[in-house]
Amino acid sequence: MAEKIAGKKLVVVVTTGPEDPEKATIPFMVASAALAMDVQVTMVLQGKGVLTATKGVYEHIISPGLKPLKELVEGFIPLGGKIFVCIPCIEERKISKEDLVEGCELVKAGKLIHEVMTADQVMSY
Repeated sequence: MAEKIAGKKLVVVVTTGPEDPEKATIPFMVASAALAMDVQVTMVLQGKGVLTATKGVYEHIISPGLKPLKELVEGFIPLGGKIFVCIPCIEERKISKEDLVEGCELVKAGKLIHEVMTADQVMSY
């Protein structure tokens, strides 16, 4: 059983999408484990990483031997996690807020910088 680490904050930056299913899935596995340890977790999706929460795409990101990304993403917010999605990144890809998984928050650089500067740890994939 994982040790509880309440009061800590983790930011996980995801820049990988369907081009590398394993690298797109692992950050959500790590983030879910952190939530189970009572860590506050914010996922930040940038670049191709925005596709990990885009309807019609994330459901098809599957890496052999790992939980399906769809299951991890859909369970993340109900467990208390936050998903921030880069506004310029979705605009470049013609993705609208309605195309994203429910509960995602659209952000620009200022919000990301605040999250990173107030986190205890930052991981990047």
